[in-house]
Amino acid sequence: MELNIGVIRGDGIGPEIVFEAIKVLNKVGEVYGHTYKYNELLMGGASIDVHGIPLTDETVAIAKSCDAVLMGSIGGDAKVSPWYKLEPSKRPEAGLLKIRKELNLFANLRPAVLYDELKGACPLKEELTEGGFDMMIMRELTGGLYFGNRETKQVDGVLTAKDELTYNENEIRRIAIRAFDIAMKRNKKVISVDKANVLDSSRLWRKVVEEVAIDYPEVTLEHMLVDNCAMQLVKNPKQFDVILTENMFGDILSDEASMITGSIGMLASASLNDTKFGLYEPSGGSAPDIAGKGIANPIATILSAAMMLRFSFDLDKEADAIENAVSQVLKDGYRTIDIMSEGKTQVNTAEIGNLIAENIK
Repeated sequence: MELNIGVIRGDGIGPEIVFEAIKVLNKVGEVYGHTYKYNELLMGGASIDVHGIPLTDETVAIAKSCDAVLMGSIGGDAKVSPWYKLEPSKRPEAGLLKIRKELNLFANLRPAVLYDELKGACPLKEELTEGGFDMMIMRELTGGLYFGNRETKQVDGVLTAKDELTYNENEIRRIAIRAFDIAMKRNKKVISVDKANVLDSSRLWRKVVEEVAIDYPEVTLEHMLVDNCAMQLVKNPKQFDVILTENMFGDILSDEASMITGSIGMLASASLNDTKFGLYEPSGGSAPDIAGKGIANPIATILSAAMMLRFSFDLDKEADAIENAVSQVLKDGYRTIDIMSEGKTQVNTAEIGNLIAENIK
């Protein structure tokens, strides 16, 4: 099988961690008889340096012609990078918002798994995480506050900023259906997170989610306010199976979930549209302070590549092979610096990529 994959290496540590993911994908191709067509694409700061904008229409068109896109991290150091002297619409992160909208990537899946081998890296008390946990955060990605109208202007002599939070019932229904579908393949529990005690958008969210739930009688639905959810993630993370939430809440909660897995370098991510197409990326940032030092953790990007094989190409065995290889390397005691603990063997970015590739079976 030939897989047509767009590759956005990105900024900061992005090129390093994408290199390791491609190394693992190539090993999967050798073992399982697949070939790849990689289409190199520019986005973020790398695109600004060449084109003056974070994402060109040509890049979007090429991405649409691919079966899936694998992406590294986007952005730089806002304090020193010239990218952040540009107006907001031309900064690196604007490319992320544009590509999500242009490719209609409305469903963001962020698994948060605590491997038993990394329980020592989890900041929570061991009695709270005994036996590990495995949750999927389903974040709506193309609506809400991040895509609403915004403006900053003088009002009665006072500089005033406004951001608009808008959702319609169709946007909510399609992400809710995805969440319930995934819950049916997991532990059949959805916790829908909102702020329905304050926001009209959340009250509509809750109403539509309850309508969708009627079609999934086997799935248990629970509503949870976002502030309570943030607390429950560090109080009892094992209670969660699928967390369904809107854009900004999902952005915040998924980063919190990543840290209780031991490191944001462990958190994969998939953004899907109505077809098999998806964009796959690590959930962490570009970490420009460690770029080029060979210490970045590529596991989130490698696990994102596994999600790509599973969701865009229906290659479940190949995805399992990558996930099993990651687990085996952790069991063997190898760690990058961010997940290092006493008695383990510290390795660099390239070395852990090599180890994972060697364990593909």
